[in-house]
Amino acid sequence: MLPECQLFGTLGCHLCEFAEAEIMPLVEHGLLVELVDITDPVDLTEAYGLRIPVLRRVDTGAELDWPFDTQQVVAFLR
Repeated sequence: MLPECQLFGTLGCHLCEFAEAEIMPLVEHGLLVELVDITDPVDLTEAYGLRIPVLRRVDTGAELDWPFDTQQVVAFLR
């Protein structure tokens, strides 16, 4: 079973769109990903503002910073 994840980003972020495209094949195979907009609350903006997009595992809190490809995401999820 694939762990639930969060993808931290914001609207209008072209890198975030690229990250979504990389994980979409995994979503189509059952990966649950919550898209989290970092613009509110402020603490997310401070933590992730210069790092987005960031994929975070809900179960362990481990984070994968951009740039990543689908194969790196698969390895991250193991």
